Amino acid sequence: MLADVERLVCKESPSSDVDAVAESADLVAELGTALLGVVPERVGPHVVWRLGDGPARVLVLGHHDTVWPIGSLRTHPFSVRDGVLRGPGCFDMKVGVVMALHAVASLADRSGVTVLVTGDEELGSPSSRGLVEAEAAGCAAALVLEAAAGSALKVARKGVSAYEVRAVGRAAHAGLEPELGVNAAVELAHQVLAVATLNAPERGTTVTPTLLNAGTTGNTVPAAGGFQVDVRVTSVAEQERIDRRMRELVPVLPGSALELLGGPNRPPLPESASAALFARAKRLGGELGLAPITGIAVGGASDGNFTAGVGTPTLDGLGATGGGAHADHEHVLVDDIPGRTALLAALIRELLEEDE
Repeated sequence: MLADVERLVCKESPSSDVDAVAESADLVAELGTALLGVVPERVGPHVVWRLGDGPARVLVLGHHDTVWPIGSLRTHPFSVRDGVLRGPGCFDMKVGVVMALHAVASLADRSGVTVLVTGDEELGSPSSRGLVEAEAAGCAAALVLEAAAGSALKVARKGVSAYEVRAVGRAAHAGLEPELGVNAAVELAHQVLAVATLNAPERGTTVTPTLLNAGTTGNTVPAAGGFQVDVRVTSVAEQERIDRRMRELVPVLPGSALELLGGPNRPPLPESASAALFARAKRLGGELGLAPITGIAVGGASDGNFTAGVGTPTLDGLGATGGGAHADHEHVLVDDIPGRTALLAALIRELLEEDE
């Protein structure tokens, strides 16, 4: 498994680099074909194995793209020292991809298992969402190999919406005749404050203005600009409420105009979607002699949000233990890999047996 992880980590795959992600998908297909004995279907940068002749019953889901740019291996080389594995994308989530392939390969009967490894999850899954939802629909379970939260499984995830608020004003010389301009930066300042008031932590809702820009030069009244907004919610109703409020924004300055882009991206993964699978994982973990299996709700989203959104029971965070996703200290605890892989295999096996 470590040899496969090394090959995958050393094939850098930043989501926005089409060629790099395509090469990474080739490698995922090669590794999986060697283990499963079946050539996968390729859907762009996405790789899918549909095993057996019957209907799909369990979806095993992951992604091979990362946030790390080409060249990151020079500053963050692959290594395994003192039980800690490091390298760009190891925790999020190339170790999880290898775990998925090896777990499924260990099964005597794989009929009814679909393994889907996508190539654009870190971008919000723009080209794979439909594929993820289609493969999940009708399955008894979706098991997501995103990294654990430390060691805890992820039993709930917030839904995500993403917006860009754009303001259009009118340029003018800031020194000679600023009164002839309509200042888009000032308009944006009003809108940032209005958006910030939508934050409702008592409901589990965060509405956070983030990247902001306006204007062209230091002596020109800004004619245009915009800012992005990150929204995290615990319910579809709350996601819809925030969407309505965002669309009710109106300009404050005479002569200015607003444009709103974006909207809901991922529905919430509620705890109810994972409860039965989590209870099963805790029991199986005990039978395997693993440390007690724990669960946690997290603010980050994954493709598990989509599988839960189509009504498929979903358990997330079944991948690597460790930490530092997207950060310089990204790492995986090597000693936990075999046990976590065995847990995944046991979950799949039991789900298949019950659904026969």
